[in-house]
Amino acid sequence: MKTVTVPFLANALSDTEALGRRIGARLFPGAVVALVGPLGAGKTHLTRALAEGLGVRNPAAVNSPTFVLVQEYAARVPIYHFDTYRLRDEREFLDLGAHEYFAGDGVCVVEWADRVPEALPAERLEIRIEPTGETERRFTLTGYGDRHAALAESAIS
Repeated sequence: MKTVTVPFLANALSDTEALGRRIGARLFPGAVVALVGPLGAGKTHLTRALAEGLGVRNPAAVNSPTFVLVQEYAARVPIYHFDTYRLRDEREFLDLGAHEYFAGDGVCVVEWADRVPEALPAERLEIRIEPTGETERRFTLTGYGDRHAALAESAIS
């Protein structure tokens, strides 16, 4: 399976938003985006920008699904936004029907993906976010599989 890793430095919030919109514009049915980063890294903010790139009508409605666990948003491709922060283990994630979502026609975005690594599909785009300042972030995009690898490469160009 092809794997590509690409770094990206965001010096301002606007850089993060632009990255998210570029990725969102390139997402395809069945795409999985796995977000990893500490609390406050900007996972939900990036998800909002991804949703903008996918054409969601009201980006302000995109918020952290920590308490409902999964949010659905209408866009050119449906968005399924998961938050695994409050889950005890991967089984709870799978009990949400994650595999059915992954096999569907939408885009799945999983926050705190490092909490459920064995439940994620092999082919995915993993985005690691490392805060390096108040609004500065270091992103590492890793695409697993041909389509997600191409997505990682094209997102920073």
